[in-house]
Amino acid sequence: MAQGPLSGVKVIEFAGIGPGPFCCMLLSDMGADVVRIDRKGGRPGFKNDIPARGRRHVALDLKEPNDIAVALAMIEKADVLIEGFRPGVMERLGLGPEQALARNPRLIYGRMTGWGQSGPLAEVAGHDLNYIAISGALHAMGRGSDAPSPPLNLVGDYGGGSLYLAMGVCAALYEAQRSGQGQVIDAAITDGAASLMSVIYGLRASGIWTDDRDNNLLDGGAHFYDVYKTKDGKFVSIGSIEPQFYALLLEKTGLKEDPAFAVQMNKPEWPAMSEKLAALIATKTRDEWTALMEGTDVCFAPVLSMAEAPSHPHNVARGTFVEVAGLNQPAPAPRFSRTPSAIQGPAGGNGEDAAKILDDWGIAARPV
Repeated sequence: MAQGPLSGVKVIEFAGIGPGPFCCMLLSDMGADVVRIDRKGGRPGFKNDIPARGRRHVALDLKEPNDIAVALAMIEKADVLIEGFRPGVMERLGLGPEQALARNPRLIYGRMTGWGQSGPLAEVAGHDLNYIAISGALHAMGRGSDAPSPPLNLVGDYGGGSLYLAMGVCAALYEAQRSGQGQVIDAAITDGAASLMSVIYGLRASGIWTDDRDNNLLDGGAHFYDVYKTKDGKFVSIGSIEPQFYALLLEKTGLKEDPAFAVQMNKPEWPAMSEKLAALIATKTRDEWTALMEGTDVCFAPVLSMAEAPSHPHNVARGTFVEVAGLNQPAPAPRFSRTPSAIQGPAGGNGEDAAKILDDWGIAARPV
């Protein structure tokens, strides 16, 4: 049996892209037995698809009655179902929440979409950038009057989508232990991204945050919370918000005696202080600033590329990256003291272990 706090939990994942698979990676890392239902005849998985790690696979043709019967038999045995189709697709297949919960009243039925199961946009296509656009998150990111900067798909797909669905699944599993009843989780990326912005909305309501980008405490407007270019064309991050950390920043940079920096929260002077600090940071290389400030309470870190990050001493010491089947990849997170998570296996496969999976789950039916 796999290790982790979700060991023994059976999860059916209907193959998709983006936040659904990432959520299932998290569940698998925590010990769940995640079985992905792939499209019969589809291309097999590939080993570099890190979010697809730790799965077992059953290939089904969901237009064929026999394969639908197999899917329903699996649903009867499952604790969790995760799907990321447009609203109505699973219902048309005969695998919607009503049909699934009739077969298995304790089932947690997780639905991952961008717009949600209801609302005027529910039926239309979209991607991460669109979902965070209507949450207020995208507008807040970027420099001054420039266009907002896409934050990869971390804020929408994975932050507002995968993580909220994974949290919902764990909460629903806990509740089902008491009630004996499953339920449907409507995880919309728009909802999750808006939720992630709660602190910023609170700051705005308090009058200490504006809609002007690059003008606020945490968006690059403050000279003491920003990213600066170094002499060798690389970058360092500085986050000296608290007064004692700011004082240390001034000491390390030699600005302690400069009267222009005496009042940290003199917001009208932030642009001038940023310009002066940028010019100073540009006089040394990234490694020189790292040697001077890393490991102190300046709140400093060098900006590392993905090629560099796995070799950083802190990441090495914590085992933040691990190698599985020759692929270096992020390790499971968070960490549990008594029931540690683990990567259950590399990505890949497309139904070759179906017979064993069905046997393990106590299902007599077989896909044909």
